[in-house]
Amino acid sequence: MPVPVRQAPSGTWLVGEVAVQPSGRVVAYCRVSSADQKADLERQAARVVSGANGLGLAVAEVVTEVGSGLNGRRRKLHRLLSDPQRPVVAVLSGGNVDPVLMERVLRHGMAAQGRHLAVRLRLTDRPGALASLLGVLSVVDANVLDVGHVRTNPRLGLTEAEVELHLETKGPAHCAEVQQALRDAGYSVMG
Repeated sequence: MPVPVRQAPSGTWLVGEVAVQPSGRVVAYCRVSSADQKADLERQAARVVSGANGLGLAVAEVVTEVGSGLNGRRRKLHRLLSDPQRPVVAVLSGGNVDPVLMERVLRHGMAAQGRHLAVRLRLTDRPGALASLLGVLSVVDANVLDVGHVRTNPRLGLTEAEVELHLETKGPAHCAEVQQALRDAGYSVMG
């Protein structure tokens, strides 16, 4: 995702803030590990609401939860993530954060916004073929998250390779633009 950046005189790159445009109601989610941290939970909730308001987001609901960060049992967070209205969720979680759960939260949000695209295609198995494919994606600003490259499968011809790509995009219109760029470059997108 392109973001505003500038280079400081020291050579350090500084990344600017990206404008947030929520596509649903905004919900703040905060969690602490134990009941004796109840005061911390209230302070966290106030910080999340303040931070969201500072980004121009009006928080419609604050959801709090008490539970260890080392297990994935967060009923209230799972309820939010399965909401068919797909709320925008601002998360603040102190201490032990389960990185796998946070990855799921991010993937879910990207999918809900149409910012994740998975494509499968075949290309000629020759040096530079994958680089050429990635060049097409670079031109249309698609960010490659994952590449699966299969060269030995009985359903492939001797000179074929199958590639599955998981891409980060700017939204549904950008997904269509990426798929069209691949077709225009001569690739047959299978899915």
